[in-house]
Amino acid sequence: MPEGDVQAADMRRHAAAFVARVASSRLPLDYSVASLRVVDFLIDGLRKGSPGRRASDAVLFGLGAYVGEVLARRAGAEWMDLDATQRAYFAQRVGMRMPDGRVWSPLGKVVNRYEVGPEESLQTFYLTLPGRSRACAAL
Repeated sequence: MPEGDVQAADMRRHAAAFVARVASSRLPLDYSVASLRVVDFLIDGLRKGSPGRRASDAVLFGLGAYVGEVLARRAGAEWMDLDATQRAYFAQRVGMRMPDGRVWSPLGKVVNRYEVGPEESLQTFYLTLPGRSRACAAL
């Protein structure tokens, strides 16, 4: 997690910075729904790459920011600063508001995917996500 106060207004920039950092690896992070499968694959690699050690919070944060941007671009979600109750529930400072008003935490979903494993697939999360805008839901 980056130092200081993370705010919704900065999340698009965090996602873009993460994509720029990994661009040399030629990963297809194009903000498509299909790219969430790549994120799942990356997290699997992090889980296997260092047994007994936790992945860098900065890497998990970058992946979470990226997943949030996929929600923004493909599902019509908007970044939001979470209130105190939401922060306590999600254990994050920012989240996403879906077009139907539901609130989700892509940062928390990435941590869950890392800690729990494949049953917390981010691509499946997106594909089964209630509240997506039909106009934005295209693959």
